Amino acid sequence: MSHEIESSFLALPLREVAAAALQAARDAGASHADIRVEQLRGQDVSLRDARLENLHDDVTAGLAVRVVHDGTWGFASSTDVTVEEAVRLAREAVDVARTSRPLNAEPVELAPEPVYDDVTWVSAYDVDPFAVSPAEKVVLFEEWSRRLLAHDEVDHVDVHLQQVLENKFYADTAGTMTTQQRVRLQPQVTATRVDRGGGFETMRTIAPPVGRGWEYLTGDGAWDWDGELAHFPELLVEKAKASSVEPGRYDLVIDPSNLWLTIHESIGHATELDRALGYEAAYAGTSFATPDQLGTLRYGSGVMHVVGDRVTPHGLSTVGYDDEGVQTQQWDIVRDGTLVGYQLDRRMARQNAALLGVDRSNGCAYADSPMHVPVQRMANVSLQPAADGPSTDELIAGVERGIYVVGDKSWSIDMQRYNFQFTGQRFYEIRGGRLVGQLRDVAYQATTTEFWGSMETVGGPQTYVLGGAMNCGKAQPSQVAAVSHGCPAALFRGVSILNTAREGGR
Repeated sequence: MSHEIESSFLALPLREVAAAALQAARDAGASHADIRVEQLRGQDVSLRDARLENLHDDVTAGLAVRVVHDGTWGFASSTDVTVEEAVRLAREAVDVARTSRPLNAEPVELAPEPVYDDVTWVSAYDVDPFAVSPAEKVVLFEEWSRRLLAHDEVDHVDVHLQQVLENKFYADTAGTMTTQQRVRLQPQVTATRVDRGGGFETMRTIAPPVGRGWEYLTGDGAWDWDGELAHFPELLVEKAKASSVEPGRYDLVIDPSNLWLTIHESIGHATELDRALGYEAAYAGTSFATPDQLGTLRYGSGVMHVVGDRVTPHGLSTVGYDDEGVQTQQWDIVRDGTLVGYQLDRRMARQNAALLGVDRSNGCAYADSPMHVPVQRMANVSLQPAADGPSTDELIAGVERGIYVVGDKSWSIDMQRYNFQFTGQRFYEIRGGRLVGQLRDVAYQATTTEFWGSMETVGGPQTYVLGGAMNCGKAQPSQVAAVSHGCPAALFRGVSILNTAREGGR
C-alpha cells in the first residue's frame, strides 16, 4: 500500500530552510554542505499480567547542518526549524570547522555520487501504527496476556511494543534533495514460570522486529502470533524441566531466530570499515577483519555468502537514500567464504578507494536524530540461502548427535569481534536425526573464522527469516540504529558447547 508523507512533516518549511542554510554555508566558504530536517515519533506500550504499565509517546523534530570547510568537518543542530535558525546553524558549523582545523590531520574528501533532485521514498507497510488507537493496542495485548495466564504453568506475562515513524528531509550543495518516511516496530511477549522453590524460567517470542506496520500484529501472514503463543506454555514447562547439557563438541542446527545475532556481532560489526581501520571502537571494539586481508581472508566455508544491503523490503536498515544523499544498494561482503567487501560511507569510500577497488559509498551513513552527526552505520547484513537448499527438518535429519538452537538471548564477544559465545531461548537435543527434547544451560563458543568455517550446509529459501534489532549502539555521543539480518537455518559441525550453570559455579 502506498502512503503519503506525513502532513505535519511536510508543513515544516523544508525547502526554505534548506535553501537558506546551503547558501549561508557557501557564502562562509564551505566546499560542501548538507542539511537534514527530521521528525521522529515514538510510542512504547507495555503490559504486565494483562494490565497496562506504560504508554509513552514522544516526538522529536529538528534540523542539522553539516559542512566541509578547508578539509574539515563542521556540524551544528537545533530543534528550531526556521529559516533564521538554519542560517545561524550554517555559520556555526563553519566556525566549528575553522576551530577544529588545526587538529585535523586528514583532509575530508567525499566519494562522488549522482544528484537526486527532489525524490521521495516511503517504506513498505500497510497500516501506520500511529493511526491505530492506543486503546485498540491494549485490548489486543490484554487478550494475548489472558490467553497465556489461563494456563496453570504461566505465572506472569509481559508484553511490550516499540514503534517508530521516521520522517527525514535531506538536501546538499550538489543539488540532491530527498524526502523519506519509514516505520518500524518491535513486539515482544515474555512468559514466566515460577517454581515452588523460588526458581523461575522465562520464554520470549522469537518474532523479529520489522519494517512493517500494524498489520504485522493482526494477521498479514508475516508471523503466526496465534500459533506461537498457543505453544508457549508447553515449551516453557519443557524448558524448565529440561536436562542440563553435557559440555563437549556437538553438531549444531541453528535457527534464523538465533543465527541473526551471531551474524550481527561477528560479521556485521566486524565489516564496518571504520572499525576495521581503527577509527571506531565504541561499544563493539575494532575488528580482526582488517583491509589488508580483503580478498584473502577465509571468513568461513565455501557455502558462506553474505551480502550487505539497505534495500530489502521490510528491513530495519532499509531506506531509499542515506544521510549523505547516497542511493542505497546491495553488495557482497563475504563470497564463497572469502572477505570481499565492507560497509562504507562517502568519506571512507573516497579515502580508501585504491585499497578497496571501489570509489563509491554503499549508502551506510545514518544519524539517529537531528541532534547527531551522521556516522557509518550497519546495513542489513544477511547470510544467503542455497537456492535448492534443504529444509530445517532435513538439516536435523543429517545430524547423529547435536543440538537445535532456537531464539536469541545473551552473548559475549571480544573487542576484535573474534572470540565469542552465544546462548539462546531454546535448545533441543538431536539424536539419530530426530529431536528428543529440550536441553538447558547451553552456550556455543568459537572464534569467528572457526565457527563460520564449520558451516557445512545452509538451508533453502523456505527456511530464510529476516531477524534483527532495534537497538544497535555505536559512536560517542551514543547513537542507536535499527538493523535487520536475514539468514536461513544452517548446519555447523563440531562446535564447542559450554554448560553455563557449571561455568557460573552453580
